Amino acid sequence: MRKRNTVVALVLVAAGLTAGHGSPPTKAALVPGPPPPKPVALSVTPAKGAAAVPVSAEIGTTVSDGKVTAVTLVDAGGNLIAGAPRADGSSWIPASALRYNTTYTAKVTAVGAASQPLTQETTFTTAVKPTGPAVSSDLLLTNGGTYGVGMPIVVEFGTDVPEASRAAVEHRLFVTSDPPQPGAWHWFGGRQVMYRPERYWQPGTTITARKALNGVPIGTGHADDDFAATVTIGRKLTIDIDNSSKTMRVYSNDALIREMPVSLGKPSTPTSSGTTVIMSREPSAVFRTPEYTTTVQYAMRLTWGGQYIHAAPWSVGDQGKRNVSHGCTNVSTDAARWLYDEVLVGDPVTTRGTEVPLDPGDGWTAWDLPWSEYQKG
Repeated sequence: MRKRNTVVALVLVAAGLTAGHGSPPTKAALVPGPPPPKPVALSVTPAKGAAAVPVSAEIGTTVSDGKVTAVTLVDAGGNLIAGAPRADGSSWIPASALRYNTTYTAKVTAVGAASQPLTQETTFTTAVKPTGPAVSSDLLLTNGGTYGVGMPIVVEFGTDVPEASRAAVEHRLFVTSDPPQPGAWHWFGGRQVMYRPERYWQPGTTITARKALNGVPIGTGHADDDFAATVTIGRKLTIDIDNSSKTMRVYSNDALIREMPVSLGKPSTPTSSGTTVIMSREPSAVFRTPEYTTTVQYAMRLTWGGQYIHAAPWSVGDQGKRNVSHGCTNVSTDAARWLYDEVLVGDPVTTRGTEVPLDPGDGWTAWDLPWSEYQKG
């Protein structure tokens, strides 16, 4: 009997059982649970007590293991300052420039995966006054206007912006579109920066652009203005001018709607080949050169250098046959009147096959670069 009891005890141990103790812990019970969520961490700028802060300052919000859920900014009188976060969440942007020599208090709240909200507060004071000379700038849009599908967002400066200041300037230029069409800025020299999407704007797009530049350091000076405009993109109309056939073709939604003969610049004053856009529409314009002064009708500007599409009744006999202009695109008065009534500022115009290329920045030449080159800035 003693031998038989020993065998039974060994069998029970091999099976993982012991008399009087039931089953061992299951495998699932031995696996540790997930670690508790990390507490949210948040830092805010400008630093508490900071002085001489630029009036272009944003409320910087750096957060880990959570997200920012609220930002408020008030001045010393308790007045609430409007604003909105950047798309990437890196900061909160006041809706207009802050005031000089003013104290502000910002409160930022962030929430983590499973923690209570965390709020950080900072109080700072802006600079007493601007430093250095003011650099003027213009956003070349009319609030409420309607533009062609090639309209770039153009910001021009009164003096050259040094290369070292351009990134800071771009950081304070904002464009939103509905429907969304991402784009990029590109500098043409030091005084002109343009924004465009990869392809022409979709007809009916609403665009809001803002140059929030007041107080932004530029070289030894500062930018002087904060301005925004909301505009609409109209129907799609494009113009193609072919030197080989001396013909202009006008397309609506890519369908040809009219052809007309043209006379371009003669060999000594050639028209530029490339893509620009209609920059202005003038019922009449006075052209002054060292050789002549003349008034033309239905003038549609293409370049800063003075190339236009306009009525030229004196060259009707040459139109479609030979080039006799000083660089402009000559059409008949009837054709010019029709085109003038059809076009919008921002309608793209492409000229092909002339003796010289379009100079970058001579006009709104954002579309004269392939997208891969344009994105290089």
